[in-house]
Amino acid sequence: MGINDLLLEPKPTSPYIVQSAVVRLHADGSANTINDDVAVEEPLEIRIGNDPFVVTMRTPGHDEELATGFMITEGIAQSKTDFKEINRCKLSTNPENTIRIRLNDSIPLEDIQSNRFGAISSSCGVCGKTSIDSIKQAYPEIDSKCVIDRKTLLALPEILRKNQVVFDRTGGLHSSGIFDSQGNLLCLREDVGRHNALDKVIGYAALNDLWPLENHILLVSGRVSFEIIQKALAARIPIVAAVSAPSSLAISFARESGQTLVGFLRHPKMNVYSHPQRIIG
Repeated sequence: MGINDLLLEPKPTSPYIVQSAVVRLHADGSANTINDDVAVEEPLEIRIGNDPFVVTMRTPGHDEELATGFMITEGIAQSKTDFKEINRCKLSTNPENTIRIRLNDSIPLEDIQSNRFGAISSSCGVCGKTSIDSIKQAYPEIDSKCVIDRKTLLALPEILRKNQVVFDRTGGLHSSGIFDSQGNLLCLREDVGRHNALDKVIGYAALNDLWPLENHILLVSGRVSFEIIQKALAARIPIVAAVSAPSSLAISFARESGQTLVGFLRHPKMNVYSHPQRIIG
């Protein structure tokens, strides 16, 4: 029997996780098959009315939040009041992977154009944007008085990590968490795509009247790309922190946008790349 004969198709155990047969190869040349938990990745189609708008690859769960956050961070909507309805599209052949959005009449549908083409992969962020300058012009600079104590900020990664339930089983998800200035975790979401995890927490905040996020802190589990900063700006988040590194464009954009950007947040140290006045103590 060959190695390929030992492998089986993944079987779902939850919306977030499937069990897949894995051939574990040992140093002595032997092999055995075990069941391993793997993070789910499936397409989500977002429709405006009954018209397809965009497809993103995501981990299923909190899809309404994801669609809401996406529409806000794309600059199409600004708050909960811009949405008439967000639900599964029963007209779709796959309603579990289709969200339909009905927007307020004040938003002209003829002016809505997606600057993203085709599917957005779980790793893709700003891909397909026609102009970074247009994003900068869409949102005013942040002038928040929000501050956080240095010791409180250093404690956030451990809080985030303890609440990454699906990551514990799969090791394959990014997470985003929204905290208040006292270090309380208000919302955490996990996804195979870092930008999806962020859209989900932004969507949660908008739908649950925790809005705007001008007195809150965003912590992400991975690196900080330009799009993470752009999405945080759309939600008016003044402090963005990560356990990993930022990109050069993320740094320059944060400086221009009035956002505090923290990287390599790992007790007892951190790197502050922009607007350090918001970190005290």
